[in-house]
Amino acid sequence: MLNLHRLSLQTLNLIRPPPPPPFLLLLQSSTISSTTHLHEQDIYDDPPFTPLKTPKSNNPNTPHKTLIPSQDQNFPLKSDLPFDFRYSYSETDPNVKPIGFREPPRYSPFGPGRIDREWNGVSAPAVGAVDSERLLEERESVLGEPLTEEEIEGLVERYRHSDCNRQINLGKGGVTHNLLDDIHNHWKRAEAVRIKCVGVPTLDMENVCFHLEDKTSGKIIYRCINILLLYRGRNYDPKNKPVIPLMLYKPLAPIYPKLVNNVADGLTFEETKEMRNKGLNSPPLMKLTRNGVYVNVVARVREAFETEEVVRLDCSHVGTSDCKKIGVKLRDLVPCIPILFKDEKIVLWRGKDTQQSQDNPKQ
Repeated sequence: MLNLHRLSLQTLNLIRPPPPPPFLLLLQSSTISSTTHLHEQDIYDDPPFTPLKTPKSNNPNTPHKTLIPSQDQNFPLKSDLPFDFRYSYSETDPNVKPIGFREPPRYSPFGPGRIDREWNGVSAPAVGAVDSERLLEERESVLGEPLTEEEIEGLVERYRHSDCNRQINLGKGGVTHNLLDDIHNHWKRAEAVRIKCVGVPTLDMENVCFHLEDKTSGKIIYRCINILLLYRGRNYDPKNKPVIPLMLYKPLAPIYPKLVNNVADGLTFEETKEMRNKGLNSPPLMKLTRNGVYVNVVARVREAFETEEVVRLDCSHVGTSDCKKIGVKLRDLVPCIPILFKDEKIVLWRGKDTQQSQDNPKQ
């Protein structure tokens, strides 16, 4: 029996096929692994759905989307506001005419055909004559009787805190056109709005307050450094809100005359160069930060000019554009003459007229 069992095992070994070569085993294993990897990758990378491509219609009668307003959108808008529309009312001077434009004046920031005024590159002038007496009567009727001290204290206590949800941030653009619409939107549900001013406009807060009251017909009831409370009036009706067409984008600033001349007025070229070097080598009067509060800068510069002839301001991280805006405002408010803008530094000269008036005071 044992011999028969051995004989049967030998017979089976002879019948069994020989094992495949090693290279075939490697090829089969690599094929299986790559197939499994591709299958798993397809499972994980396959999106949950495939978006269907909508066929393009070849119908020539299909209307095309254009910027030209349709007849059912009530365009052009007609606004009864008596002033010229500008991007910024507090940071631009209508008396200074530009010498060029960075974009064609025919491109209106309000959009084509959206208002009944023509854009001239700087502003959209009002249409028709303005009756100042009628406007004054309407404003007084909206404001109503003056607020009592108790009412003012109640409004101030309600809206002056930093956690007030009726706040508008006024930045380097100043009192912009779209800001007026934001104020009226807040006035729909609140008697007053809190305005926080930062940046270049804080150099002249009187100018900011004037334009806020003039353009909105409101009343400033509280002012603390750079915080303002603008009251809407006793008889304000949100349903009779004025029509304020919005600007769709910020227009490019026009080109104005050169701010700093090669030779300052009243000095020779050598004297101007000497003044600039003296200002660069002098210690800075103060350091201005970006989007800071510059309420006391004008007073500090005036005080420094009582003893110094040249003053330097350090405007690190403020930006070249804001530096020039600060120089323009200081030129008009101090007054003084900017003689150099370099490496975010402003060098101001008090001028010969100021020096002569200090040398010969009136008795």
